[in-house]
Amino acid sequence: MALNLEEKKALVAEVNSVAASAESAVVAEYRGLTVSEMTELRAEARSSGVYIKVVKNSLARRAIEGTEFQCMQETLRGPLLLAFSKEDPGAAARVIKGFSKDHDKLVTVSVSIGGELYSAGDLDRLAALPILDEARAMLLQILNGPLTQLVRILAEPAAMLARTLQGKSEKTES
Repeated sequence: MALNLEEKKALVAEVNSVAASAESAVVAEYRGLTVSEMTELRAEARSSGVYIKVVKNSLARRAIEGTEFQCMQETLRGPLLLAFSKEDPGAAARVIKGFSKDHDKLVTVSVSIGGELYSAGDLDRLAALPILDEARAMLLQILNGPLTQLVRILAEPAAMLARTLQGKSEKTES
């Protein structure tokens, strides 16, 4: 279905606004996927907070212009879909990686985070990023370790004195 000029402008504006606020992006080739498989991918992405859009490459280039994903313009060749992580930087990568395990027709082309372009091989690294709750738990664990050790060190002299007095009282009783 051909889009008229106004529809193209609206589509470019929509993708641009998503790209401007996104944390990371993945470009993947979907050649060979059926309509039902694409619907399944979109549903999975929606539930993970990932924006997926199949956009003509010329429109996609215009849409990501002026965003930190402008570096991906050179990789936009062939039938591609754009996946943007809105909140969690690794969400789009996890969705694409998980879906491509069962559907080998979905092939990652490029990955971008923080204005840097990465190859498709870096998808696993991006997908391995912890979600926000996991990152907070890791930070608390790191902060909690030295504090716990400090409490043990401060409590040890009193515990040692108590053990010494206990041993002395047991010695005098016998």
